[in-house]
Amino acid sequence: MKTSTLVAALAAAPFAPEAFAQSADAALTLGKVDVHQHSEGQLSAHQVLTSVDVLGADQIESRNVSHSWELLGQMPGIQLTETRQGAESGKVSFRAFNGEGYLNAIKTLIDGIPSNVNSGNQRFIDMLFPLEISYIEVVRGTNDPRYGLHNIGGNVNFGTRQGGTYTDARLAYGSYNTRDMQLAVGREADGIAQNYFVGTQASEGYRDHDSSKKYSLGGKWFFGSLEDGLRIGLTARAYHHEADEPGFMTAEELHAGRRRSDLRNANDGDDRDMRQFAAHLDMKLTDAVTFGTRLYYNRYEDDRRVTFSDLPTGNLPRQRRVWDERQTGLLGTLTWQASPMLTVEGGLNYEQQDNGYLRERYAYAEPTDFSRPPARVQNNDRHSFDNWGAYVQAIYQPADAWKIVPAYRVDRFSGHTRLMDGTTGRLQDYGSIGQPKLSVIHSLGEHTHIYANWGRTFQVLTGSTAPAYLTPGQAPMQPSTNTGMELGLKFQPFAGSQARLAVWQQDAENEVSNMPATGTSVTLGKTRRRGVDAQISAQLGDAWTLWASHAYQEAKITRDDRAPGVSLQGREVAATPRHISNLGLDYQASDALQLGLQARAQGDYYLEERNVTGKFGGFAVLDLSARYQITPAWSVDLQLKNVTGRDYAYAWYDSFFWDSARPMFSPAPGRAVFVGLNMKL
Repeated sequence: MKTSTLVAALAAAPFAPEAFAQSADAALTLGKVDVHQHSEGQLSAHQVLTSVDVLGADQIESRNVSHSWELLGQMPGIQLTETRQGAESGKVSFRAFNGEGYLNAIKTLIDGIPSNVNSGNQRFIDMLFPLEISYIEVVRGTNDPRYGLHNIGGNVNFGTRQGGTYTDARLAYGSYNTRDMQLAVGREADGIAQNYFVGTQASEGYRDHDSSKKYSLGGKWFFGSLEDGLRIGLTARAYHHEADEPGFMTAEELHAGRRRSDLRNANDGDDRDMRQFAAHLDMKLTDAVTFGTRLYYNRYEDDRRVTFSDLPTGNLPRQRRVWDERQTGLLGTLTWQASPMLTVEGGLNYEQQDNGYLRERYAYAEPTDFSRPPARVQNNDRHSFDNWGAYVQAIYQPADAWKIVPAYRVDRFSGHTRLMDGTTGRLQDYGSIGQPKLSVIHSLGEHTHIYANWGRTFQVLTGSTAPAYLTPGQAPMQPSTNTGMELGLKFQPFAGSQARLAVWQQDAENEVSNMPATGTSVTLGKTRRRGVDAQISAQLGDAWTLWASHAYQEAKITRDDRAPGVSLQGREVAATPRHISNLGLDYQASDALQLGLQARAQGDYYLEERNVTGKFGGFAVLDLSARYQITPAWSVDLQLKNVTGRDYAYAWYDSFFWDSARPMFSPAPGRAVFVGLNMKL
């Protein structure tokens, strides 16, 4: 990977004696962050971090998506893993971490509340509908000390609407008999803010046996303000989803008919319930000191019946998986504005998980008969997983042109498991996991900022069995540590634009590819991820808005720590495309009419670490949209998705029986059209 382009750009950047580091950051924003501001006292991501991207409400609220993780497809460098199997629909990842479920490296938050399930999967995102979301903030890299668990490559925070007075609604109908209804209501007066949301979506799906219906209900209640010294609040959210699963297809089945679902999958489906509750307290202790705390409770219940393969032997591919997870946690921060030059923040978090996992296997049948007793029960486990974490970070500005942000974080873990046969074991003893971090921003002018960061994150194993737990015969393991660095330039190529160019690298020790749902763990050893990110957004005159990005990335195994056998050294990490590109264009044709274009592309990738099965999964998709403002309160929009009818599919490696292992596919929807009616009062 060559860095000459970035080096030349840095060398050519004009030096200005009057710099603006006090207001400078490396964050880029797409759209308007339509959030009713309530200062919480804590340092925000764009104040202290570098590679930060924010997607505003106007790029979110009217999008037609099956699941809200799809919204991130508009953002730079985001890889979408589109499994499209009912409630198990997909996920997002970046910085060359794949989204297969084997290495869940992205911390997910909703209003700052941790929202990953035990494995690190991002299923809580599904609780959100577009009209409820005020912004999405993506932090890339290893220099964010606020979070430890799952924060390997960065984090994503979904901010929902807070305060304000409004009544917004959306009704939409489109292809595959998709019906969508959303209602968001906000009321704020006399120091009391109330926000409510209800949403429902139903669809028959692109494929046969692909129907889905889901419901979401949310509320937020806050009293007071930090400016007056105290703010307290409560947030609550509940979600229910029932969905069929059309199943994965062989290459032959995909060629025969993309929209079919084989008879073997006729009883596959998923019933999922999720809930999240949080209490918020923010206090202004003095003019210079603020305190904030969050108490939260997450509940995740999932009953999935799935047939992975068409192989007529054995009971491995036909499974029922039942999760019952409870998370209780605390987040606390203390922020001190010591002087105009120095701000210091300390944070503490605790999370206790009480998790159950049931996995049953069923005999071969067409379709799989989940009503009969299982052929065997492989898991019926109960396990705890506890995490203590603390951090301290500071913003030091020795001069107007400089911002220096040192930080340090430490995490500890404990827990126990009880397996179905009565075997017990404690969690691997990782000790205290230290994570030093450092970020530096130097302003070369009002619109030109060079930045660099270095930091360490970690991976620990999850699930209910060995190697995550020290059951008999399991050897002790050390955590995998990831050390990353980045060098970047944020600048203004011309008036009305903002751009960022960065090179980055992340090295991991003792990395493990771990799938708790299947009890599968593959030691990868030492890995190296690196890449180049380039992005730009621009206002071209009064009518045109453009944004574009391109990310080149690679992830390779640089040292194989497995037992002797087929060496993985020099091979690429599975399911990691080499490039991810985005393009967007909005045109304000008149005061009432807006036209839009969006395109995204993703490269092919290997399906397994041996890199012997060929590459799959690449695509390039074009979407078009039009929005007409009928009155100040009412508008209508038309969205054409996958306009060119591009045939593409998510691919994974079916290795249930190694002697007949092969790629399996889940085709993405074809050309689709959606019409929406919007109300804003």
